[in-house]
Amino acid sequence: MHDLDEGLARFRRDVFPTKARLFAELASTHRPKTLFIGCSDARVVPELITQSEPGDLFVVRTAGNLVPAYAPGPEGVTAGIEYAVAILGVTDVVVCGHSACGAMTALAEAHDLDGVPAVADWLRHADASAARAAAGGAASGGADVGALVRENVRAQLVNLATHPSVARALAEGRLTTHGWVYDIPTGAVERLAPATAGALAATA
Repeated sequence: MHDLDEGLARFRRDVFPTKARLFAELASTHRPKTLFIGCSDARVVPELITQSEPGDLFVVRTAGNLVPAYAPGPEGVTAGIEYAVAILGVTDVVVCGHSACGAMTALAEAHDLDGVPAVADWLRHADASAARAAAGGAASGGADVGALVRENVRAQLVNLATHPSVARALAEGRLTTHGWVYDIPTGAVERLAPATAGALAATA
């Protein structure tokens, strides 16, 4: 907590004054243009990677950047997506995976998750990702983590399109979805093929 307290002090002393006008505007305005769905991994910081200002991104972070396919009922990720698309009117959604992802590593290497049943249950949202990656890596004896990270981003774009708010916005041409993979040691971002109606149908 000491580091956090020092950070708060530096923010109030050095950062906030330089952006005081922006924060004054943000006090009554919330109009982000992009919904950024990324991993909860502490090494992946959306605002830092994209050099975005406060108010630019609506961020949803989940373990493994997983997006559950739409199902009726209360669900936090679904609520975040619906709010960003239907209420805030974002025009772009980024699903961003990353290198050395712990969730994808656990799946690719078949880690024993008996001690963390909630994690094991959550990672079932990546079953399609694992199946596609395994099929693609069959010739080399199985998928590696990097291949699974990429397939997982593609699979989560498919899941994203099952959400009614997203499906409507895509159909009306008000929304574009993007798949990214961030490489931690180099800072590079690989852009995967954008999700289109045809591509989604082909990969679902």
